[in-house]
Amino acid sequence: MINEKDLARELTEIMSDLIVIPSTYPPGDTRDICTYITERYARAGYQCQTLSRTDGVDNVVARSGSGAPQLALNCHIDTVDVGTVADWRTDPFQAHIEDGVIYGLGANNCKGSTALHIWLGEEIMRAGGPKQGEIVFSFTGDEERLGPDGMAYLRESGALKPDFMLVGGPTENHLITEERGVLWLRITASGRAAHGGDPDSGDNAILRMIRLVEHLRAEMVPRLATRRSGAKRSTMNIGRIQGGHNVNVVPSSCMLEIDRRLLPDEDVTEAYSEMVEIFENSGEPAEKFEVEFLTGTNGFSPPLEGPGISALMAAIEARLGRAPDIINALAVSEGRYFADDGIEIVNFGPGDGATSHAANEHVPLDQMVDGAIILRDTVARLLGL
Repeated sequence: MINEKDLARELTEIMSDLIVIPSTYPPGDTRDICTYITERYARAGYQCQTLSRTDGVDNVVARSGSGAPQLALNCHIDTVDVGTVADWRTDPFQAHIEDGVIYGLGANNCKGSTALHIWLGEEIMRAGGPKQGEIVFSFTGDEERLGPDGMAYLRESGALKPDFMLVGGPTENHLITEERGVLWLRITASGRAAHGGDPDSGDNAILRMIRLVEHLRAEMVPRLATRRSGAKRSTMNIGRIQGGHNVNVVPSSCMLEIDRRLLPDEDVTEAYSEMVEIFENSGEPAEKFEVEFLTGTNGFSPPLEGPGISALMAAIEARLGRAPDIINALAVSEGRYFADDGIEIVNFGPGDGATSHAANEHVPLDQMVDGAIILRDTVARLLGL
């Protein structure tokens, strides 16, 4: 029987340790926080690896047991930067507890779930370890820039081959079982520089980009209006534009970046090809613009009756006395890298996603306690303890 007061104290202590260790992006250095995590898991009896493709961006994988099923739990350990320090009521690098809430940079996204997973890893070994299958905990960097050096690298290297992937994140202990895909692309338009006093003698790259974007919107907006699945929508956001170098010069180049969010049944490669084709039919000379794929992954929508999600749903109902809510995701999670692998993927953890990346970030301690007990029960149902 878990003593909930002791559990709350342990979680608070772990959170305090994590918040004091900077892991902000930029620069995205996760070495110190990985050292802390590795030491705890190694002490508990796990086989630990620190894996990195890029100096400074470390990832930890800790495993116990062997064979199937492999239950993989993940948290990202990088955070956004502090932002305006004056907006914080307390030191963002010190855990502050007030009215049952823990404040600090990354408390909600994603050090709250990280603390849960550390406690869970130690609790599993106190109970003697999994009776069947393998449990793997991963802690990744490079998430806040959607980069390739975190979870993408772990999948490519074969460090994780899960049957069930549980991604820790702020869902208020509800479930996210479907997630949209994401596509980022860049368009670069070129022209010819000239004096700003004689614009007709040049070829204005910004005006070309305006024509390209107007054509894109005329084609895509009606298409996207029909692409819906429940509360989820297929969307397009023009997120960044940069062009010219001085106001008195006709700009010779202009760059624009677009964020496309895809329904789970849309394919990221096909979505990119669709947009390339639209640009190619814009009427602009082909040699005057270039479309570049930046990053992209498909969405996922696993069946709710799978063994992993079923175990998690049963554990939530046992703890909270109600069936879990299935909520919609605006952002993307690390689970997306396994979207094409035919596995169960779910997002679950304490905290409200709406407070992520904001000053005075916080997570309720009672949600952390509930989440920890739910996760322990889930592991017991799937692997035995």
